[in-house]
Amino acid sequence: MGRRRARRARPALVFAPRARRHAFRDWKSFEALIGHEPSAAARSRFKRLRGLRPAQIADLIEDASSRERDDLFEHLHTDPELEADVIEELDDNDQAQVLKARDTADIAAVLSRMHADDVVDAILDLPQERRQPVLDALPPTQRRDVLRLMTYQDKTAGGLMGVEYLALGEDVTVQEARSAVRAADAQQPQSLAVVYVVDDTGRLAGSVDLVALLRADPAALLRDVAEAEPVSLVPTDDIIEVVNVMADYNLLSVPVVDDTEHILGVITVDDPLEEAIPEDWRQRERRTRSS
Repeated sequence: MGRRRARRARPALVFAPRARRHAFRDWKSFEALIGHEPSAAARSRFKRLRGLRPAQIADLIEDASSRERDDLFEHLHTDPELEADVIEELDDNDQAQVLKARDTADIAAVLSRMHADDVVDAILDLPQERRQPVLDALPPTQRRDVLRLMTYQDKTAGGLMGVEYLALGEDVTVQEARSAVRAADAQQPQSLAVVYVVDDTGRLAGSVDLVALLRADPAALLRDVAEAEPVSLVPTDDIIEVVNVMADYNLLSVPVVDDTEHILGVITVDDPLEEAIPEDWRQRERRTRSS
């Protein structure tokens, strides 16, 4: 008998389901299952960005290395509004470093999303030769507000005030005033804590805080519910006067007026409070957070 040839076992046929098409995803959106030390800090920060407030993200950036900062800003750049809010919250030195590294158009794009009083500080921290080109690149309305604020001395009521506030006539009803507050959705919430009342000539005649406005009869006129002779400041009042006045009268905001009692701007409590915090308190807070 001839030798039987060994039969090679055939592999079992396996019918795999047709591969699904998956949407393309950037590799940066994946996190490694095992540690990758060089990117660990940045990846953990990206994960922590979700749900953080701009001030908290600013703290992360201030404590990050140069490479980590670049990665964080690359991540923030996909959300221009959040990026501007974060840059607004950075310490002056860190903010200046971030902005100086960008071209004029990019700086103007960021500043166009910031409030005029904060834009003034940011521009003054730029090198002298870069200020005018950035100013020229701002939207016309914002540029006008910024140039007006730049005429006032730093650390004074004029230098601290913002141009966002709500002033209405004496014959406006409470219901109309409430509607005006709702419609002012582009303003900072703290600038709407008080509605200012002006007479026919535009002079400051009174003020109504938001709680009083909610409690008042909707049909009542502002002249009848406003607090007469509200506390105000003049542009030359220094930071000590600003802080003392706001503390003495428990004010969330205070108007700054000219010599004819017309409103020039409003100071909200966050700005003088920030100026009044001693530098060593800031450093102590940062050390506590990072330890």
